[in-house]
Amino acid sequence: MKKLLYILLAFFAVHSLSAQILDPVKWKTKVVQKSDTEFELIMSATIEDEWHMYSQYTPDGGSLPFEFTYKDTKGNYATVGKTIESPYKKVFNDIFEVDEYYFAKSAQFKQVVKITNPKLKEIRVNLYYQVCKEQCIQQDKDLIFKLPVLKITEKAVVADTDESSIEPIVPISNKSTVDTSDVETMKAADQPDTATTETPAPVTEEQKSDEINLWLLFLGTLLAGILVTFTPCVFPMIPMTVSFFLKQSAGGDKKKGRINALMYGFFIIMIYVLISLPFHIFQSLSPDIFYEISTNPYLNIFFFIIFLVFAISFLGAFEITMPSSLANKVDNASNKGGFAGIFFMALTLIIVSFSCTGPALGAVIGGVLSTDGGATLLTIAMFGFGVGLAFPFVIFALFPSMMGSLPKSGGWLNTVKVVFGFIELALAFKFLSMADLVMDWHLLERETFIAVWIAIFGGLSLYLLGKITLPHDSPISNISVGRLLLGLLTLTFTVYLIPGLWGAPLNIISGFPPPMSYSESPNGVGSKASAAAATTAESLPDHAQYGPHNIVAFHNYDDGLAYAKKVNKPVMIDFTGVTCVNCRRMEEKVWSKPEILSILKGEVVLISLYVDDRTPLPADQVFVNANGKEIDTCGKKWSDFAITKYKANIQPYYILMGHDEENLNKPVGYTPEVEEYKSWLREGIANFKK
Repeated sequence: MKKLLYILLAFFAVHSLSAQILDPVKWKTKVVQKSDTEFELIMSATIEDEWHMYSQYTPDGGSLPFEFTYKDTKGNYATVGKTIESPYKKVFNDIFEVDEYYFAKSAQFKQVVKITNPKLKEIRVNLYYQVCKEQCIQQDKDLIFKLPVLKITEKAVVADTDESSIEPIVPISNKSTVDTSDVETMKAADQPDTATTETPAPVTEEQKSDEINLWLLFLGTLLAGILVTFTPCVFPMIPMTVSFFLKQSAGGDKKKGRINALMYGFFIIMIYVLISLPFHIFQSLSPDIFYEISTNPYLNIFFFIIFLVFAISFLGAFEITMPSSLANKVDNASNKGGFAGIFFMALTLIIVSFSCTGPALGAVIGGVLSTDGGATLLTIAMFGFGVGLAFPFVIFALFPSMMGSLPKSGGWLNTVKVVFGFIELALAFKFLSMADLVMDWHLLERETFIAVWIAIFGGLSLYLLGKITLPHDSPISNISVGRLLLGLLTLTFTVYLIPGLWGAPLNIISGFPPPMSYSESPNGVGSKASAAAATTAESLPDHAQYGPHNIVAFHNYDDGLAYAKKVNKPVMIDFTGVTCVNCRRMEEKVWSKPEILSILKGEVVLISLYVDDRTPLPADQVFVNANGKEIDTCGKKWSDFAITKYKANIQPYYILMGHDEENLNKPVGYTPEVEEYKSWLREGIANFKK
């Protein structure tokens, strides 16, 4: 795939709007020889503060993924495996409604290549990526890796290489800005890989946010672990287990009883943490395993089936139990003395209570894996779940007087189980929705998904309010105050979901339903917007189409300028991108305001130029720019236009100009303040009328 090529002429500050050629990512490279014919190409990026560079694995529908193109491979060399990248951050994007994976501060990429042409002197690698702050930039850089003269030895080394003779490994378009000291060659067997060693940096807001997210994950799974203790499989075991440790204390060794109680809790936690360890092995074998899990439609369907089965079981159709032979063997092992016996007691609890803890455990594992959380986050989640489950057993063993405050077993335990069943059923459809999105089946579009959730939580509301009963429910003459309040809360949530059928954003559950674009009606069921657009289609100017909020927009500069002259209105150029987050945020948060929308619809001619549009140009429009780069796509054309005419490579970037193609006022970038943006529009329009 051909890439969009930029000329990086100079580096200016982010807030200088008179010239916006920005280059917020600096690259260091080196070549490491792994064997007689294999080399590792290492590319290390230093990213300026507040800028983000996106991973090659960031999901479709969001920002532009990183792309590597290894040039002239045929007959010269072959890539071995995928390009490995350093750990990235994962954040949900409420504009695109997908998780996005990005790097902040730094990133490193490694690719092993096997040389098949012994005369090969260099390897060229093209990097095509997006970096964003308040604006987004599509970056296109070529790196040249000069291969050294080799001396074959028992150890694979880089040898006989004079560093001063190596041509600097720099972007072709910007050699003058790269320090030649960035080029390194190393002896792989003798020297450490210093590229991965960094000076500790101050804690950033992003790092603080990550720490908060980890705590939220831990606290959420901790709460889940505590809640499952109030199920029919677990709750009755609390007094039985606690009595065992009390008998030890009553035997005269209170200290031993307390230590054993603590060890019992420790072993519960340890077993759940051990469940996550295989995923660390999977991740070390394949760093992108969690991305593959999160986007694999068949695994998502598998999770859907598992959650559906658990949900039906919780609702009372059947019981899920572990094999009795296994439970009996583990129970017999628990009769051993010492810590080994206590370990098997903990294992017995986990096995016997599986029919109740299994669905919650599945939610923890499936939820973390499906969001590409990584093995570390899974371990944190399992640790939190284990602590939550062990907590009541340890507390009541240490403070037996608190046992009196526990409610007696009864029908309320089945009510808790049924509530979990409804929640599991709702989560099941989230996994089915993920598979549907990836496969583009359109079986579970946004409206259908929301309708399913309305039915599920509506049914839960009726159950909690006593209007429907299920097989294992005990007869009740009235419902408790707690159950009534929970029922009202669930009913409120159900009512909240209903406007989503007509296009309401439903911010509380943002990220769970499919995005608005994946729906039967992107403008909402029954929306007048689509109908209005259809009825006015005949009056749409030639070469124009409807943009955000049905604003008439041109995607070709010449067509838009010609129309502006015809209707005697100023031109607003909108340098934008399909994958530009803040472009969408401006459109949704600023352009949607009535005072802005009226101006964009009635007082200017909008020309939206997408710099990441990969539509090929007609053969007669393909050209080579002043720097010798072939411009063969619409996106390349508009990007080259922005750089050449406006010295800008950021998006969003807005320009108001007259028919003489001169600016009416100072161009602006991302401007989230509505009044500021309105003042900018008014200033330019007033200058046009003078």
